[in-house]
Amino acid sequence: MALRQIRLEGDEILRKKSREITEITKNIKILVEDMLETMEDANGVGLAAPQVGILKRVVVIDVGEGPIVLINPEIVKTKGEQIRPEGCLSVPGKAGEVKRPAYVKVKALNIEGKKITVEGRELLAVALCHEIDHLDGRLFIDIAENIEQE
Repeated sequence: MALRQIRLEGDEILRKKSREITEITKNIKILVEDMLETMEDANGVGLAAPQVGILKRVVVIDVGEGPIVLINPEIVKTKGEQIRPEGCLSVPGKAGEVKRPAYVKVKALNIEGKKITVEGRELLAVALCHEIDHLDGRLFIDIAENIEQE
């Protein structure tokens, strides 16, 4: 396992769409382990592969209930809305209020390649939306209001 460099706002890779993963290789498993370690080291709740310079559809999330690994995640259902402050490891020093669904259902593959479904409310719903946005080249600052320097 190794720490990876987190790409920062202005890096063009953060604005590109990530490619779907067709096979879970040894390199994908190493990427996931490195992403988990990098996220933990940075005190983040989520990290998407583009944030470490890899245009693959992989995200890792941990909102305090243990790590979640999602490969090729896709939001299949949303419900309600919530407005919460958000920040991002790729946009240090900035925070803003973002409107997101209060409930999100995501289908994906786990690290073994098995189909899984993850349902999230509150912070987990926000993290799921935030990280999946990264896979499509969107940053929270694109939709945030009242952006402030921290």
